[in-house]
Amino acid sequence: MVLLIFGLFLSVEEITQAHYGLLMLALIVVAIMLGFPTAFTLMGLGMIFGYIAFYTPGQPWYQNVIFDLMVQRTYGAMTNDVLIAVPLFVFMGYIVERAAIVDRLFHSIQLASGALPGSLAVATVVTCAIFSTATGIIGAVVTLMGLLALGPMLRAGYDTKLAAGSITAGGCLGILIPPSILLILYGATAGVSVVRLYAGAFIPGFILATMYVGYVMARAIINPKLCPKPPREQRPALARIAWELATSFLPLSLLILAVLGSIVFGLATPTEAAGVGAFGGLLLAVAYRQFSWSRLKESVFLTARTTAMVCWLFVGSALFSATFALLGGQQLIEQFVLGLNLTPIQFLIVSQIIIFLLGWPLEWTEIIVIFMPIFLPLLDLFNIDPLFFGLLVALNLQTAFLSPPVAMAAFYLKGVAPPHVSLNQIFAGMMPFMGIQVFAMVLLYIWPELALWLPEVLYG
Repeated sequence: MVLLIFGLFLSVEEITQAHYGLLMLALIVVAIMLGFPTAFTLMGLGMIFGYIAFYTPGQPWYQNVIFDLMVQRTYGAMTNDVLIAVPLFVFMGYIVERAAIVDRLFHSIQLASGALPGSLAVATVVTCAIFSTATGIIGAVVTLMGLLALGPMLRAGYDTKLAAGSITAGGCLGILIPPSILLILYGATAGVSVVRLYAGAFIPGFILATMYVGYVMARAIINPKLCPKPPREQRPALARIAWELATSFLPLSLLILAVLGSIVFGLATPTEAAGVGAFGGLLLAVAYRQFSWSRLKESVFLTARTTAMVCWLFVGSALFSATFALLGGQQLIEQFVLGLNLTPIQFLIVSQIIIFLLGWPLEWTEIIVIFMPIFLPLLDLFNIDPLFFGLLVALNLQTAFLSPPVAMAAFYLKGVAPPHVSLNQIFAGMMPFMGIQVFAMVLLYIWPELALWLPEVLYG
């Protein structure tokens, strides 16, 4: 991306203000890769270059318009109704995790899937998918499932690569499956209804989770040594399975269905549904006798920390994007892209390749808040639905999370894996699932209706 920016810089003989905008874009990428805090780097560069853009000779330094713009953008982020859903969904996920509800969920699904090929890996993927609907935090899902599922799979004789791949791939489903925090931020950035985004993500998310389960079962059938079946005498009675499902799987599933169903069917806004979900998570913790002051305090602290990061990122992004557009950087990029004479499909492919490569060194939050404002104005030029583009981006970033050499999901798992599980084994286990991701993206390219049909049916 930096090379592309400097290529644009060198393609024009006369340096204009637009090239300062491109220099600003290059500097933010370099600064993030060097480890500077993203939100404050965005704000700092936005303030510096904005000061240059607004500067009038002889003007007192404190009367520069950039200071007013900073206040406006901060106030705009604070009053954004869409972002209110972020802390509530994050709190719901943390309270469910801290109350050990996911432990019970995994145990019940493990018992219910005992007769299936690769039952432990299947239970892992299904639990990841359900837990992802309770929290949009990928690191939390991968880390917790690494602690819960990796040990039992290895002790049962499962192949290390298949076990690691099931956990990392299943954990990344939270990027796409509602209530994805990524989709909330994308909706706020692109001005797209979060409700429509959630409806559009249901079918691709369900297809992807189903393909993961199908792949695990196919590998177990083809080579049973990869996933040894438990002895028949160790399988629990049907009554016990039914009891475990009724007391562990059913309550959390009903809470999630109530939250997401109320959003999709228009019974509540995402913020209202998130509030109900957070309260429901507290009630489940109380019902399971896992509620305590220390767990509540820890969940609130983690929620506040995550929310502060997201909101400051949004403020920094708004200021950075406004300065970048003011300098004319956006216009120069549009002229460059239009000069390539790309078709809509070619533009989609090129843009997704760039986003995939950015997904290696950068977090998805940085990509959404920094680079989406650059891509979004180009969508109208190519007549591309921003809802469809957002779901492609979510799938793409999910693929980047599973793609070596900088696959974040692998490092999350390595942090909690036994010492003998190497990073190379985790990478090797992730590769087939990454192939499934790419296949899912191709399906979405060929049949956009997979993402657009449900929003169209529900909302017209």
